[in-house]
Amino acid sequence: MTTQRSQWASRIGFVLAASGSSIGLGNIWKFPYVAGKNGGGAFVLVYLLAILLVGIPIMMAEFYLGREGGKDAIGTFARLAGKRSPWCLVGWAGVAAAFILLSFYAVVAGWCFDYVLKSACGALTLVSAGEIASLFGELLSSPGQMIFWQTAFLLATGLIVSRGIQNGIERWSKIFMPILFLLLFYLFLHGLFSSGAAQAAHFLFFPDFTSLTSMGLLEAVGHAFFTLSLGAGVMITYGSYLDRQADLFSMAVKVTSLDTLVALLAGMAIFPVVFSAGLDPAAGPGLVFQTIPIVFSTAPMGGLLAILFFLLLAFAALSSSISMLEVTVAWLVDEKRWSRVKATSLLCCGAFILGLPSVFSFNLLQHWTPVGSLTFFDFCDRLVTSYMLPLGGLAVALYSGWFLKRSATQQLANLHCSASWVYPAWHFLIRYIAPMAVASVFIQQLMTS
Repeated sequence: MTTQRSQWASRIGFVLAASGSSIGLGNIWKFPYVAGKNGGGAFVLVYLLAILLVGIPIMMAEFYLGREGGKDAIGTFARLAGKRSPWCLVGWAGVAAAFILLSFYAVVAGWCFDYVLKSACGALTLVSAGEIASLFGELLSSPGQMIFWQTAFLLATGLIVSRGIQNGIERWSKIFMPILFLLLFYLFLHGLFSSGAAQAAHFLFFPDFTSLTSMGLLEAVGHAFFTLSLGAGVMITYGSYLDRQADLFSMAVKVTSLDTLVALLAGMAIFPVVFSAGLDPAAGPGLVFQTIPIVFSTAPMGGLLAILFFLLLAFAALSSSISMLEVTVAWLVDEKRWSRVKATSLLCCGAFILGLPSVFSFNLLQHWTPVGSLTFFDFCDRLVTSYMLPLGGLAVALYSGWFLKRSATQQLANLHCSASWVYPAWHFLIRYIAPMAVASVFIQQLMTS
């Protein structure tokens, strides 16, 4: 490992940055609606088990690979497996997945920026459901407006990443994450004292397995995997900046615990207001941008709640996009010896250009379906979340469990603070349970696509 490579200034900085990567729109936007679509409590229980049995083991593996390789995702596999090894394709796929994900993620994240402004200007206050739907439709139908917010989001992401690990990612993670938790906790308390709180708690935490289909079960596993930023080289890249004394088990538990806490708090912040207003918890992707604003528009202090809610979404989106960009920036810095500013600038421009067809998928190119019935945006989403991330995670599990020398991975058990049972449990899960679970999700995606 080169002595010049940056490292996290503190363990808490790393935990907050890695948690920020995990805590994104997947927790606050996607988790509530997929839980609602799949019946609530039973889905949540399977999701929690998947975090424990699949998420933590693969996250530990990615941390370990990154720390031992000491480079970007591609360089890590080249160093550990050899430059000509087929395993290097896992690193290349991770970098590609992170870049494609950033390109269309910035489009949706731009909606959050737009809704912060709309809320602050009172556009969502005392308006009808039809008017709120119209506002969202106007945003999607305006390529100029969407490009403006896409650009603003990528610019904010790029400015932070260009500052480096300690002065950029870590410093801003220490700012974003406390604010995010304060905003979420305030909204959670608001939901807790609303008339729909009891119904929401029953819906989320009392399993009804009759409402959970086999497809829903696999979706719970898949969502647990997606929300932890696994399979895209993110945790490998972040792990490469870790010092060699870091307890990987402790780090993985802290990151997954914070990520899961946010998802559950988001559910208890959103579903009480949904049930209070008599709305459908299975409203789908429009739950955040169309259903929730209907509630805020007439609620006491609804204007303030709307501002706080969409600020929360914006911070969550930004904390995740930083990690997506860092995966590709680290590759150019490590392998091509580019300056961080040059690499960040080029990749933000590239993500902007690749993201334009995703913008146009909602307006100018809404009838263009390059793959089957999928628009370009839907195709990118399906490609990354249904294929590239699961395959990346499966490859990491197989490589760590079956191809790394046992003497090498057993270092996981020798780190301070980790109990003696950690390595045997991890080794069993990463060899058998995690690969089977991720493979099941991948096969299910193939069968339903």
